[in-house]
Amino acid sequence: MPIIQITMLEGRDQKTIEHCIRRVAHTVHESLHVPLSSVRVIVNQVPKNHFAVGDKLKSEIEEQEE
Repeated sequence: MPIIQITMLEGRDQKTIEHCIRRVAHTVHESLHVPLSSVRVIVNQVPKNHFAVGDKLKSEIEEQEE
């Protein structure tokens, strides 16, 4: 049973996340020749102030870009 974990920054709409999950599940199904029903996809959304590039929080980086 393949288990795929996707970690992304929060902020995407639900429809986009669901589309990603379905596409990943089908890709794994086709690539590994496993039943689609055996594929598991887990999406973890991380708040932008819980993710850093070096010592800069993603929330700080976005503020500086504005």
